[in-house]
Amino acid sequence: MDNNEIWNIMAELRGTPLNEYFGEHLKHLRQEKELSQKEVAKKTGVAVSTYANWEQGRRTPSIDDIFKILFALETEPNELFDLQAYAEIARKKKAEKR
Repeated sequence: MDNNEIWNIMAELRGTPLNEYFGEHLKHLRQEKELSQKEVAKKTGVAVSTYANWEQGRRTPSIDDIFKILFALETEPNELFDLQAYAEIARKKKAEKR
């Protein structure tokens, strides 16, 4: 992905709460790994309700929690913070509203 693509995606996401896209993408990654919310919560050392709130976009994990999520899901930061995936979620939500 080149800088122009990154800027275009960021412009597309502008003005929307990032935690909403982060949460949906987090859920997608967890399901890809075939893990339950309870399993990831246990691996990250948080309550299941806290983890569920992250996925629902109601709360945002701290930087320390982000590291724990990365280890729990055995993933890389660029996969967790995938702007293209966030943009796809945004497009899907806009299409659903129409």
